[in-house]
Amino acid sequence: MIHRALPLALALLASPLTAQQAAEDARAYLDRIAAIDDNGPELNAVITVNPGAVEDARSAEASGGLLRGKTVLIKDNIETRELPTTAGSLALADNRTGRDASLITNLRAAGGVVLGKANLSEWANIRDNNSTSGWSAVGGLTRNPHAIDRNACGSSSGSGAAVAAELAWAAIGTETNGSITCPASVNGVVGFKPSVGVVSRTHVVPISSTQDTAGPMARSVADAALLLSAVAGRDALDSATLAGPGRSDFHTGLENFSLEGVRIGVMRNQIGNRQDLKDIFETAVTDLESGGATLVDIEFEPNGEMYGASFTVLMFELREEMGKYLTSLPGDDKPRSLADLIAFNKDNEDSEMRWFGQDLFELAEASTNREEYEEARATALRIAGEETLDKLMEEHDVAFLIAPTREPAWTSDLVNGDNFNGSIGFGSPAAIAGYPHLTVPMGSIEGLPVGLSIFGAKWRDFEVLQLGAAYERVRRAYLPKPSLKPWSPIETVAE
Repeated sequence: MIHRALPLALALLASPLTAQQAAEDARAYLDRIAAIDDNGPELNAVITVNPGAVEDARSAEASGGLLRGKTVLIKDNIETRELPTTAGSLALADNRTGRDASLITNLRAAGGVVLGKANLSEWANIRDNNSTSGWSAVGGLTRNPHAIDRNACGSSSGSGAAVAAELAWAAIGTETNGSITCPASVNGVVGFKPSVGVVSRTHVVPISSTQDTAGPMARSVADAALLLSAVAGRDALDSATLAGPGRSDFHTGLENFSLEGVRIGVMRNQIGNRQDLKDIFETAVTDLESGGATLVDIEFEPNGEMYGASFTVLMFELREEMGKYLTSLPGDDKPRSLADLIAFNKDNEDSEMRWFGQDLFELAEASTNREEYEEARATALRIAGEETLDKLMEEHDVAFLIAPTREPAWTSDLVNGDNFNGSIGFGSPAAIAGYPHLTVPMGSIEGLPVGLSIFGAKWRDFEVLQLGAAYERVRRAYLPKPSLKPWSPIETVAE
């Protein structure tokens, strides 16, 4: 068994994996989940664990494969055959489909092990405008391991918190708009939202066929790229995966990427209004320049029509795609439509709607104008992709764009909901257009992590990962370890 005096990540690297070592590593992670997720600080990052994970790790390591028995926590809106898939809602508490999502089939084939299911913002944060990120009726409120009274962001809150707290080697999250990158940033880990179509969405509880994607969350860019290589691939049941290059190797050659001569656009208007965050971001910019990159300042504000058009798309597609998913579930006792979910929440108001309602569900149920939807979809994709990301990179002759990802984690407040700083970040265009977005830790403010966002063109996922790995190599910032305690000010020494 791993010696507890060592940080778990270092202990796992202490010796080459063997079939026995992979099983011991899985057991160590399960022990750590029991110690600090179910007990102690009670992070609530994990909803349930796979009772067969230790044996699965032993078998996976013995049979080889890219991941060789490495353990992965799966956001609980992604189906795995051995565990329920709840999306955090009591309406699906017993949703044992016996199916694997296509990405999970790929994960297992590559020697990955499903360690368990990660908590999330219920229904991936699409139920109500006043929700608290990281809360679900099934899993409770996820706590940020860097400050357990602070928010883990959403909707992949459990995935981000679990990776930061070393509850698994890595995790899978999903994103429609910010749901991988925000929790990765505030929990101090790497999160990658790939181009829509790199990873299949089959048997993943949906919001939007236009914007949804799964993606890796890990403690390094190399690990995130390795996990992406394991789960990516074409799927005949998901047409978006048939449109791309079909690349499956995202991890080989990351170390060979040179910053020398790379032109990077700095999104000055999206840095935000906090001087402490600006200072950390400027250090990251200087680090990239010291590595040989050329930084180009860009002053830009996106066309606001993009946001309204995207919202119209999400509301229309939520009703349609959720209905398709629920209809596909085996068994006679499942909800079959968004209207059924709305009715369930009303019937179970005390447990489901104590903290916030379902205004977005109700709006989506009423969104039935297909002509309006199709026009909005074309508008959103055009503005976000062609007229924003593509245009900026072409006009400024840059291969990438960068900005801070988000502000530090805010205090969790179930009564009042989330407290976002809207002046920070540039993630929406990439989410709406389906382009890649990587966030990498770039430092902290009073012990609370903040991330650097890197954006690239559609299908340029590998290049974005290469830049992220190169930034890790030149990064000078101190990255804090999770305290597993409530937040308190950092002690300073007077000069």
